[in-house]
Amino acid sequence: MSVTPTTLAGVLVLASPAAGDARGSFSRIVDRAELEAAGLHVDFPQWSVAANDRAGTLRGLHFAAPPHTEAKLVRVVAGAIFDVVADLRAGSVTYGRWEGFTLRADVPQTLFVPEGCAHGYQTLVAGTVVVYGISRAYVAEAARGVDPFDPALAIPWPLAVAAIADRDRTYPPLARVEAL
Repeated sequence: MSVTPTTLAGVLVLASPAAGDARGSFSRIVDRAELEAAGLHVDFPQWSVAANDRAGTLRGLHFAAPPHTEAKLVRVVAGAIFDVVADLRAGSVTYGRWEGFTLRADVPQTLFVPEGCAHGYQTLVAGTVVVYGISRAYVAEAARGVDPFDPALAIPWPLAVAAIADRDRTYPPLARVEAL
């Protein structure tokens, strides 16, 4: 596994080489020993999958309020997404900044999102499936978000929005979100 830092402190792209033969390919999403060797001592007791029927579907920007903050591993297993991480960590050198990543099923990469960051994505093709490892069990009362259309963030979502949850449209702008 190779580990590539991004412009946001603690956000990493993890690449696992794929082995291929006549049957197709095989790659790891996670290897605990390799994560620990990279300095990531995080367990992921919850795994979730999001199936997205339409290109342009927008999910996020989501985070969990303390004491339920969560780290995530994000992997696309079908299709492709424009994935966004926004740093909400108090005292972080990259607080208030965001970075976007294109994750595709045909490229064996996993995005590590540390605790204290908001996460969201837009599907680039119909039929996109995203698998998440989450470091804590979901607590509905702790679910929060940041307006994905906040002009202060100015995220250039690549497609017209085809589907979005009502709650994602009503999240506050970054300026009204308390740092984590």
